[in-house]
Amino acid sequence: MERRYVQCDRDKCTGCMICQFICSAGKEGNFNLEKSRISVVQTGPSTVTAIACQFCRNHPCIKACPRDALSADAATHTLKLDKARCAGCGWCIEACPFGAMTLDDSTKSVTACDLCTNHAQPRCIEVCPRNALSLYISRRGR
Repeated sequence: MERRYVQCDRDKCTGCMICQFICSAGKEGNFNLEKSRISVVQTGPSTVTAIACQFCRNHPCIKACPRDALSADAATHTLKLDKARCAGCGWCIEACPFGAMTLDDSTKSVTACDLCTNHAQPRCIEVCPRNALSLYISRRGR
């Protein structure tokens, strides 16, 4: 199974959060860091990195969902959410080993990166001023 996800080079990332802003603008139509599907986090005293869903092979988030609201898209291997089934319980968020899922308070459903499936590549990669983000492609999954 081929697995793709956005990866960040910590040596290049400055924490500018442009990736978060372009994500929220593209997905939600406004610049709101809380609506972004990628997050910039501080991992050390002077180290930052961007984190997005890594589409784990074993899908701990899917397994944790008590309402079967999450599934993996057969073609892209990205997460699919059935908003009608999602209760916003957050179990999938707790199960994510990367902290890459968030709860949208306004809709009470979860969000995660979908690799900007309507674009050639994720928008965050296109706009990163330091080229810290890239599309990682693995033939083996985690």
